Amino acid sequence: MIKVGIVGGTGYTGVELLRLLANHPSVEVQVITSRSEEGIAVADMFPNLRGHFDLCFTVPDVDRLAECDVVFFATPHGVAMSMAPDLIRRGVRVIDLGADFRIKDVSLWSQWYKLEHTCPDLVEMAVYGLPEVNRQQITDAQLIACPGCYPTATQLGFLPLLEQGLIDHRRLIADCKSGVSGAGRGASVGALLCETSESMKAYAVAGHRHLPEIRQGLSEAAGRPVGLTFVPHLTPMIRGIHSTLYATLKDPKDGLQSLFEERYKDEPFVDVMPEGSHPETRSVKGANTCRISVFRPQNDDTVVVLSVIDNLVKGAAGQAVQNMNIMFGLDEASGLGIVGLMP
Repeated sequence: MIKVGIVGGTGYTGVELLRLLANHPSVEVQVITSRSEEGIAVADMFPNLRGHFDLCFTVPDVDRLAECDVVFFATPHGVAMSMAPDLIRRGVRVIDLGADFRIKDVSLWSQWYKLEHTCPDLVEMAVYGLPEVNRQQITDAQLIACPGCYPTATQLGFLPLLEQGLIDHRRLIADCKSGVSGAGRGASVGALLCETSESMKAYAVAGHRHLPEIRQGLSEAAGRPVGLTFVPHLTPMIRGIHSTLYATLKDPKDGLQSLFEERYKDEPFVDVMPEGSHPETRSVKGANTCRISVFRPQNDDTVVVLSVIDNLVKGAAGQAVQNMNIMFGLDEASGLGIVGLMP
């Protein structure tokens, strides 16, 4: 059994990790931490986990976490980089669901996250945990930087086109909508029901923290720096991301459907839908699946890709478990064979 520790077990991604790991056949969760909820039983805070975990939240302790085989950080940025060095020195494998190790340019990271990075050497060794791109590197990694939710949906949608050099890499547009859980579990006026229900709004149009991460991944796929306009929106739903992606084809022609089908034919968690389909966020609710469809409206030179995920699963906890499975040589789908919830 793989001994697992979770730092930050009370946020939405933390409890989602617990939900997924509760039925994982090869995992034993030994430590779940929370400074604010120390001593409280996990099942008392999250009754859906009753009968699955007989653990209480504890204050993070490196010595106790070091007894685990792998530690997940489901924490705000800045937390993982304060503890990961000690754990890695002791041979523990680390999967960070936060942003501490995603961006390779440390000065750029500091610019967007308003913190000085305390362990840039670990940024260099971290593997970006998008299995559809870095599966081989994930196998031998000791530190995984799990991608963000917007970056996951956006990169998976653009990758086949950029890898084949079919689109103008200078003018990419990502128009993305997210459910309110993407803002986290902490109380804030902007996430209140009365503030979000029956309304939709764009935010961070001038610049969102996920922008440099998305650019980094797309630039690697294109083999050159890309130009990207990324506009996120907040929608009145709990879970889900819908990314509508636009690009200009260099040589407009048919074959885009087969291109996507071929690129993702062996990917267990990317579903290229039949031609003409419009994927819905509710079809991936609770599942570690990205559903994609591709269009060329009016047979013109614009390609439109629709990409949907559950931001808490394929956009966070599910992808983290997928990475763990790869790291430990398990069936990649172990513990993740969950069908989306309908309705």
